[in-house]
Amino acid sequence: MSPADLHPDPHPDLDDAGVAAAAALAGAAVVRGMFGGPLTRFDKGAGDFASAADVAAERAVLDVLRTARPDDAVLGEESGQHGAAGSARQWLVDPLCGTLNYAAGGMLVAVNVALRDGAAAVADPFSGEVFRTDGVSAWVRRDDVDLRLEPTSATRLVDVNLDPPFPAAPGFRAVDLLAHPRFGERFRPRVVSTTLAVAWVAAGRRAAYVTDGDGLADSVHFAAGIALCRAAGCLVTGLDGAPAGPASRGLVVAADAGTHAQLMSMIHG
Repeated sequence: MSPADLHPDPHPDLDDAGVAAAAALAGAAVVRGMFGGPLTRFDKGAGDFASAADVAAERAVLDVLRTARPDDAVLGEESGQHGAAGSARQWLVDPLCGTLNYAAGGMLVAVNVALRDGAAAVADPFSGEVFRTDGVSAWVRRDDVDLRLEPTSATRLVDVNLDPPFPAAPGFRAVDLLAHPRFGERFRPRVVSTTLAVAWVAAGRRAAYVTDGDGLADSVHFAAGIALCRAAGCLVTGLDGAPAGPASRGLVVAADAGTHAQLMSMIHG
């Protein structure tokens, strides 16, 4: 009997999008199961920390990825690099986006799993939804039904990330965007402090998402949401309006061209 017979792959027929979703859901089950209990905290400095739930959820995600794609490299937010960093196939894992929300008893969190330049999934541990893409199309699974993601700016809700750092300051400050006189005329601000809000743009629940930061396109925090939004047809750029890439500063994700143009005029106006 071979090792494969002793330890069969539980996901033998899944494509990369299916693997991403299975991994994200495995992490989400851990996050949901540990909610409300005592959490050990691990200080990261500058007011940031990880919790025991982050570590346990990442372990569950990695277990799925190692089993389903044993030859792929993985970059985990908590455990770092597994496999060759320059591998042609590398997974980016954020096991609990919104740790501060979670530690304070809030349920606005996400589990992000993305294959660099490929498939991705974002799981909401508390709604049970998983948003996923194969890199071409994007869906959300709800109650065992797949619904295609259809971005729209109809809600006029725009999430603005106010968490530091702010590398674009003083040229751009997220808080100044909220105070822009035209912002209140056209949009309604929201601040949920988790990249679940990026997936919501793809799903039509937000008109846009705006944040400062460097290198977000290749970040474990943002890669999955960006992949979803691109596949759904959103506009995804840096603060300068150019397509978001590894060297971009900040991120503007908009449901449509009109919303993007309005936000850019406020950012640079």
